[in-house]
Amino acid sequence: MKSFLKSLASLAVLATLSSAASAQNRWLPYGPDGGDARSFATDPHDHNHIYLGTVSGTIYDSHDGGQTWKRLAVVGKRDDLVLDNILVDPANANHVLAAGWVLDREDGGLYVSNDAGKTWTPNEKLAGHSIRSLTVAPSDAKIMILGTLDGVYRSTDSGASWTLISPAGSKEIHEVESVAIDPKNPERMYAGTWHLPWRTTDGGQTWQNMKEGIIDDSDVFSIIVDPVNPSNVYLSACSGIYRSTDQGMKYAKVQGIPSTARRTRVLMEDPKEPGTVFAGTTEGLWKTSDSGRTFLRNGDPSWIINDVNIDPQDSKRVLLATDRNGVLLSNDGGKTFTPSNRGFSSRQISSIAQDRSNSQKVYVGIINDKTAGGVFASEDGGLSWTQKASGLSGADVFSLTQAPDGTMLAGTRHGIFRSTGDAWVSSGLTLALPNEPDPEAPAKPVVAKAPVKVAARGRVTGKASGKASAKAKAPAVSKMAPARTVPPQESNTGVYSMTSTDNTVFAGTEEGLLSSEDNGRTWNHVRSAPGTWRLVTAQGVRVAIGDLHKLALSVDKGLNFHEISAPSELTYITSVAVDDGGRIWVGGREGIWVSDNNGGAWHSQPNLFVPNVSGIYFDHSSSRVLVTSREPNTLVFSVHTPDMKVSYSDAGWSLRTVRPVGDHMVGVTPFDGVVLEPRMVVSQERPLK
Repeated sequence: MKSFLKSLASLAVLATLSSAASAQNRWLPYGPDGGDARSFATDPHDHNHIYLGTVSGTIYDSHDGGQTWKRLAVVGKRDDLVLDNILVDPANANHVLAAGWVLDREDGGLYVSNDAGKTWTPNEKLAGHSIRSLTVAPSDAKIMILGTLDGVYRSTDSGASWTLISPAGSKEIHEVESVAIDPKNPERMYAGTWHLPWRTTDGGQTWQNMKEGIIDDSDVFSIIVDPVNPSNVYLSACSGIYRSTDQGMKYAKVQGIPSTARRTRVLMEDPKEPGTVFAGTTEGLWKTSDSGRTFLRNGDPSWIINDVNIDPQDSKRVLLATDRNGVLLSNDGGKTFTPSNRGFSSRQISSIAQDRSNSQKVYVGIINDKTAGGVFASEDGGLSWTQKASGLSGADVFSLTQAPDGTMLAGTRHGIFRSTGDAWVSSGLTLALPNEPDPEAPAKPVVAKAPVKVAARGRVTGKASGKASAKAKAPAVSKMAPARTVPPQESNTGVYSMTSTDNTVFAGTEEGLLSSEDNGRTWNHVRSAPGTWRLVTAQGVRVAIGDLHKLALSVDKGLNFHEISAPSELTYITSVAVDDGGRIWVGGREGIWVSDNNGGAWHSQPNLFVPNVSGIYFDHSSSRVLVTSREPNTLVFSVHTPDMKVSYSDAGWSLRTVRPVGDHMVGVTPFDGVVLEPRMVVSQERPLK
């Protein structure tokens, strides 16, 4: 009951604060530009107005033909919708439909906007449907069809209502990845599934399998029908590109693109030159100007292309939606492309760090973008960004910190890298294994580097007492084996977090807590902290480390650690911080707790009942603890540690964490890059019962 009442109080406080903060200026997005772009939709009433869908439910639009972008809204107010299909009603420019699906489960839906994408409402009948395709009849704007995992649905009233037109429970017409409608006869429709394509000529009453000439079990990603001669039908599949000249009944495989296993995700025909077709594949862009008899590659073969957009009034203008590289723009019919991501950021930022001597210099680590990601740096407090990824070889960057000598360090799934200014180099992650090697075990390959002297450190001494005390005692240190020299070994361990003190860098990894006293050149295991540690933080002589269900603390600058009890209310730990008053802050789904006695006891902080805590950071320069939480909350809390007074700002974004940069803060979103804060406001004290 106590936990339940606390939850109610938390919700009440958040509701009050959110209402008061809603009038504040929302934080502004500033990149880094690029990331995953999924789909385009051109406004048929204005060829320069283009919508852009993402993998996180966010929709952008452009009013200058894709040169610049503006974030419109988060569809469905959720961040897990993959928006592969957006449709602008040819009869009403304000009427826009967006179809979404979810990557890891059967979920999604159809969402409708009547104000050109600013706000969205779900279609109740299709709630929870994983929608993979959507189109409108060229000859009748009221007729639309969409493909879901359970079949094909049709609307005859511009999307207001939908009817399943494929056989209910069909074991053949399901997992519908692509749909198309004959440009002259809306009763003739095509559906591509995860195994083969189908056709109906009577509005869905009967269906015919189209398989002659197509390799069995071919996922059909895209179908297009020639707007001038509907007998010509193209489809792309995991087994290649196919062309039919008899309305889809017989197909011949297009041989112009080498490698039959290439996955062609999208086909797009030039509206002014029907014989010109672009094929967006997982290995770049291909183009035919002779109706598929020959294809030539355009651009970089490493591009993964999700959609192609051709300006209906100027076919020289071509846009590509790509994985990792965002939007690419061509003004010469696809011969050359340049990035066109200004205002568009779909980056997953995992970490952020600042230069101690220049707070305007900020670094962020990117995941899931391979060579297009890595590390980005800003010299102006987050207003502009430059990629600094040379030497990382496309590695995901999970953590960043600055070593005592100013060297930037990046933690990846393949060890730690040091920045030399122009490039990143391996730190030579030389690990002293926590246990003596088995003499009978086969030798592991090693990297030829000088062996490292391993400092002996304390071991875990057990959990601290649950009783509070005015002054916590330092843990007893067990007698350890003497230091020894071990063979150096390069490691591919995942490095989840890093922090620096005045002379030591600590790294939380899959193989245990590591420390370096030479600015990240070599590393040793901290023997008193075995096991995986995903969270590391330090302030003064205290170093706190955490994982999902455990905490440990050092009060001697990391020489020795002892395990402490986590707050019993937390099901798992998401963030840890230590402030200048010796307090330990721990957050998770249930909220945030504070200990004043080295983890001996925990208490909540008045006016800080924040669920779904995503980040806790101690800002030493301003003596404040900054707290962020996941959706639906968009508030950022600041606790002034000398008097423990709480301030807040409504960022308007769900944030992972924040950092102070001069007179403003930089916030890290889950999927949309960084946002900058205009200002903070002080909350009124409210008694909690």
